[in-house]
Amino acid sequence: MSVRLGHAAIGEYEPVYVIAEIGLNHNGDLGIAKRLIEVAAEAGAQAVKFQKRTPDISTPEHMRLMPRETPWGTMSYLEYRHRVEFGRDEYAEIADHAALHGVDWFASPWDVPAVADLESSGVVAYKIASASVTDLELLEAVRDTGKPVILSTGMSTMDEIDRAVTVLGTERLVILHATSSYPMPPEEANLLMIPALKQRFPGVPVGYSGHERGLQISLAAVALGAVAVERHITLDRTMWGSDHSASLEPQGLDHLVRDIRIIDDALGDGVKRVYPGEEAPKAKLRRVLA
Repeated sequence: MSVRLGHAAIGEYEPVYVIAEIGLNHNGDLGIAKRLIEVAAEAGAQAVKFQKRTPDISTPEHMRLMPRETPWGTMSYLEYRHRVEFGRDEYAEIADHAALHGVDWFASPWDVPAVADLESSGVVAYKIASASVTDLELLEAVRDTGKPVILSTGMSTMDEIDRAVTVLGTERLVILHATSSYPMPPEEANLLMIPALKQRFPGVPVGYSGHERGLQISLAAVALGAVAVERHITLDRTMWGSDHSASLEPQGLDHLVRDIRIIDDALGDGVKRVYPGEEAPKAKLRRVLA
C-alpha cells in the first residue's frame, strides 16, 4: 500500500520520501525558514515540515513560568513559545515559497486549534509528533480532516502506538519509527523496530525519524526497509535552539539524499537475475555450464 502525499507517494515501490524537518530551527525568523526550504529543495527532499502550537494551550502548566535564556533576553518559557511561533500570515508565505521551490510542506500540530490554523493554510498532510501520540483529542481532530497522517512513535509504548493507530485508522497512515533522544546515541536507535512495525501493521508504510548525529543510522534504516526518512535541518548546528545540535546542515542533507537514492537503486526488487554486466565475466570464468 502507498499513501499519496502532495506531489509524491510513500510506499514500498516508491522512492524513499525525504522530509526535511525545519521544526523550530527557524527561531521565529521567516527569512531563515525560507532559506531552509531552499536548502531542502536543493538537496532533493520531497517535503519540509514545521511545528504549529497555540502556546497558551500546548505549553505544559509546570513549564509556563520557567525562565528561558534566549537570544532576545531572559523570558518565561511561555513568552519564548509565543516569540518563535508563526501565524497564518507567515505560513501563507511559507506555502508560497515551498510551492515556488517544488516541495510540499506540512506541520505537526500540538493542539486542536492548531489543526484549524493549518487547515486554513492548506497543508497536504499532518504529522503527529512523538510527544502527541497519547493526545487522543488531537488525533481525532487530525483524522477528521481526511488528510494523510504521519505518526512518529518516539517515547511511546506499543500499547500507546496501537491506541493511536486505532484512532487514526490505517487508510491514509504512515508510521515512523523514532527514538526521542536529542541527540540520539546509536545504542538507542533500535532499527529492527522498522520491520517489526511493518509486521504489526501490515500494509501501512513504515519509515524512520532520526535525531542522531551523522548519516549512518538513517541510511541503515533505508536498507532495513524504511520508505520515508525525516531529519531535522539547520543552517548551522551551532545556532541557538534545542534541536540544532541534532540537525543536518545543508551539506549533510545533500549527502543524505544522495546516499538514500543510491540505496534506493541498490535494493532492487528481490528477483534473482543475471545482469548484462555479468555476461562477460560469466563467459570468461564459468567452466561448467548448466
